[in-house]
Amino acid sequence: MEGLTINEAARTTGWSPRMLRYVEQTGLVSPARSASGYRLYGPAQLQRLRTLKELLARFDVGLSDVAFAARMAASADLRDAVEGWLETEARRPEDVAPVDWLRFEQEKHEKLLAVA
Repeated sequence: MEGLTINEAARTTGWSPRMLRYVEQTGLVSPARSASGYRLYGPAQLQRLRTLKELLARFDVGLSDVAFAARMAASADLRDAVEGWLETEARRPEDVAPVDWLRFEQEKHEKLLAVA
């Protein structure tokens, strides 16, 4: 199979070898592998890298943003959870007085941090 090694692809695309590995790890581009396990970037992968770079610049987003969008597109559960969170308004628990709500939330966060 013909293709560029990771270093050749890095020189061609302007991405560093480290970033190419990260892009692969996120699943955004999947280079083929040689018989000895080396990454081989063909024209399809080079095109994906070019259009990915254009996408990042056009919308001023990072790789992690696009990787997360790809995860959301692939997982209905994740997509539904994020959409539900975005639609949900913060509400004070009924058993917490308005003057105590800030302290109540602060204590919940402190407990979570103590466990982490």
